[in-house]
Amino acid sequence: MEKSFVRKILLNKTSAFYIFSILIVFISVIMGVFIGTVSLTIKDTIYIIIQNITNLSLYDGPSNMELIIWEIRFPRVVVAFLVGASLSLAGAAFQGLLRNSLADPYTIGVSSGATLGTVLAIYFQWSIFGWVTFTLPVVGILSGFLTLLLVFGITKLASGTLANETIILSGIILSSFMSALISLIVALSPEQDVRQILYWLMGSVSMRGWGHVQLLMPFFVSGMIVLLLNYRELNGLAFGDQSAQFMGINVKRKKRIVLIGASVLTGAAVSVSGAIGFVGLVIPHLVRLVVGANHKHVLPLSILIGGSYLVLADLVARTVLQPQELPIGVVTALIGSPVFTLLLIKERIRKRGLS
Repeated sequence: MEKSFVRKILLNKTSAFYIFSILIVFISVIMGVFIGTVSLTIKDTIYIIIQNITNLSLYDGPSNMELIIWEIRFPRVVVAFLVGASLSLAGAAFQGLLRNSLADPYTIGVSSGATLGTVLAIYFQWSIFGWVTFTLPVVGILSGFLTLLLVFGITKLASGTLANETIILSGIILSSFMSALISLIVALSPEQDVRQILYWLMGSVSMRGWGHVQLLMPFFVSGMIVLLLNYRELNGLAFGDQSAQFMGINVKRKKRIVLIGASVLTGAAVSVSGAIGFVGLVIPHLVRLVVGANHKHVLPLSILIGGSYLVLADLVARTVLQPQELPIGVVTALIGSPVFTLLLIKERIRKRGLS
């Protein structure tokens, strides 16, 4: 009976992919914490993590090793996972909502707004109540929200409704304008600030600690809950606004809710890690290829795969050219560009075969 139950789960493609995704999460986190310039056994690494979570006395090695694992590597891995999960989940929601396979967390300009706010904070040396470390994330999150309000305002003035085409065009207009402002600030910045701004624009989770996890976690949880609770509405909206109305969905209200949820995730992720591309574009595509278009599975699996992917990308970024560290955005672009190209070609071939 047990064997047939296990066989049934493994034969179910979706269930098998859930199992695979959970294993990838576990493996990527252990690799991200274990691999580095300082060597430690996997057993001791796991003991240190469990000890600090549960207060059980398991690890009796050098205290500096515990400091490296718990205070430096593990929070960095957690931040990378949360950022990757946020961008992937937001990308899946945007693609379903806007019915556009090229949509991603950067489509409607929220990321550009968060990036502009961060760049302004660096240029003007802003400090919130002397809270220097977290000034950039806080300003980034607030400017991301402001950008979303501008998108709503432009869309409402232009069309009177929340039409998908108008939302995308509004986002493109704002992104272009804010990119120009960012370039202007870079041109005007002193040399010591230019390096920091450019490194931020390329994305990184270096030097991120538990404080950044605490800052990002409320936005991640709230945005995730909003989107997961609206998976049925996303399935309906994917068929078009008119079809969704026939299904009894309040299209305008649900669009606002989904856009806010996805923008919360995007703004928070970008404000903590900088601009990291291709995660929210490629990962939802990969998930849909395996489990189909049902957002009941696409959304949670995008969280697991997207988070794992960014943890592994960060591992590559900090180890491939040791002791030098690459910006994580460079790694995701180098991997994501050819993968997405192959996905597009495969999709085009599949459609031709069906026609």
